Amino acid sequence: MKYLYVFLAAALLVGCGEEKKEEIVQQVVVEKPKEEIRTAFGFVLNDFEVKHDTIVSGDSFGKILGQNNFSAAQIHEVNEKVKTDFNTRQIRIGKPYTLLKDKNTDSLKVFIYQQDKLHYTVIDLRDSVRVTNNTVPTVLKERVIAGELQGSLSESLNKLGVQPGIATELSNIYAWSIDFFKLDKGNKFALSLTERFLEDGEYVGVESINGSFIEYRGKLMYSFPHKKSESQRRPEYYDEEGKQMKSMFLKAPLKFFRITSKFTKQRFHPVQLKWKAHNGTDYAAPHGTEIMTTAAGTVIETGYTAGNGNYVKVKHNGTYTTQYLHMSKILVKKGQHVAQGEVIGRVGSTGLATGPHVCYRFWKNGVQVDPLSQALPSADPMDKKELPGYLAKINPIKQQLDSVATITFRDKELH
Repeated sequence: MKYLYVFLAAALLVGCGEEKKEEIVQQVVVEKPKEEIRTAFGFVLNDFEVKHDTIVSGDSFGKILGQNNFSAAQIHEVNEKVKTDFNTRQIRIGKPYTLLKDKNTDSLKVFIYQQDKLHYTVIDLRDSVRVTNNTVPTVLKERVIAGELQGSLSESLNKLGVQPGIATELSNIYAWSIDFFKLDKGNKFALSLTERFLEDGEYVGVESINGSFIEYRGKLMYSFPHKKSESQRRPEYYDEEGKQMKSMFLKAPLKFFRITSKFTKQRFHPVQLKWKAHNGTDYAAPHGTEIMTTAAGTVIETGYTAGNGNYVKVKHNGTYTTQYLHMSKILVKKGQHVAQGEVIGRVGSTGLATGPHVCYRFWKNGVQVDPLSQALPSADPMDKKELPGYLAKINPIKQQLDSVATITFRDKELH
């Protein structure tokens, strides 16, 4: 009873007050979080139902349209409208594509095909069919690296995060001055690179090699790109003194090989089983390997003999002639002009040969000589008028290479 009395009293006091206090209610409004605006390929993805997929075996542009309710007549019409700017037959397995669909009707509005990380094609199916071929925005960054050979050059570069193709490019740059099969473990190298990245930071690849050096036989062999004119498509490479890296002759007629027999006046012939002169250099390589002419010139002979097998002979000038024997296939004709490094045939074992190889023969002034012992002429030197500008351009790049190399190899001597 005591507690009931207190409760009633309290209720009377509240009810009988002279003035009822106004109750204040605070209203809290919770805002719905804003949807993040997502963009890609020039479209606001929020406006569409988005489907990402990958081309698989059996897919075609027409099949994808058919799966999205396009009739045969509509597919034919679209193909006719896009064929000038987009070859639908070049769609490849494993390539990604994106479909942008209407959120309400699920009808296909845009087809986007990505050829690679940088290039994509948009086929806009709204209103009228429109095709645009686009390039993804990218950022260029410069990087200088240095390292030592551990295994192949390709493996060593890969450990430094450089794409494998750069090793091939370097082998082409130094093809006239370095025998890559004679590089030793621990040989030093350094590169100044311009690399391309997507805007989100994803690595695309190397845009250009600005300069490099490779240690070879105790010497640092430098190379820097240089164009003689703006119209020149690809640069030529010169050393730190402006001497062209490119020699008149390549070191060998194959990119990858091993020497199995050198030029000699006395060799036991493996087929004829007797001692005789070997007036060539044998480069062993797998059957079908491309054989290159070591210098520019004119094909003066092609044919077959019992000893030489299929062969090609090239005259380079009034002094030098080369010949390539035992081919499985000849790819040039007599009288044809060939550029340095041009493929003229494929490795075989025709004629007197025990296995696939090319016998490379070399004439100087009509006499067969050992090409590996010759002091062969260089290509045309840089114009003296260009030299000061070239040296000024490469100087900061060379300083970067040397600086990074000094830090990397601080405990080892740089030659």
